[in-house]
Amino acid sequence: MLEQWLLLAHVIGATVLFGTGAGIAFFMVMAHRTRDPALIAHVAATVVIADTIFTATAALLQPVSGYLLARSIGWDLWEGWMALSQLLYVVTGLFWLPVIWIQNQLRDLARAAASSGSALPPSYHSLYRVWFVFGFPAFSAVLGIFWLMLTKPSIALF
Repeated sequence: MLEQWLLLAHVIGATVLFGTGAGIAFFMVMAHRTRDPALIAHVAATVVIADTIFTATAALLQPVSGYLLARSIGWDLWEGWMALSQLLYVVTGLFWLPVIWIQNQLRDLARAAASSGSALPPSYHSLYRVWFVFGFPAFSAVLGIFWLMLTKPSIALF
């Protein structure tokens, strides 16, 4: 019974990470396309809150539920598919952590432009491009983790 609860917690955590990440990306891209600093500032502020409440919480709980689930089932954490999943999780985090800072900067730059009635500054556009590009490896890594967790392929690491 414990395994079922741990599995449920792990699947919900993965769903929250994937869904919140995809939703945040969608809303940030759609807001950016308007070029409206006030709208971008509002959406970016909401995104920062969502990332803090949902993504950060799930990101912290996901390795805990995964570890407990693996121990409960008796899986070796260094089995190929499991180790690769953990590596991809680290890759995701390495791209996600800078994105948190970037989203705060985008929000602040958009707020400043909106309050002064000016266009978005070049620094906003540069940061947005980095934010956009960083989403691809993070999103791809999460898809890879889903595939590994569902298929559990035999992968020899050593």
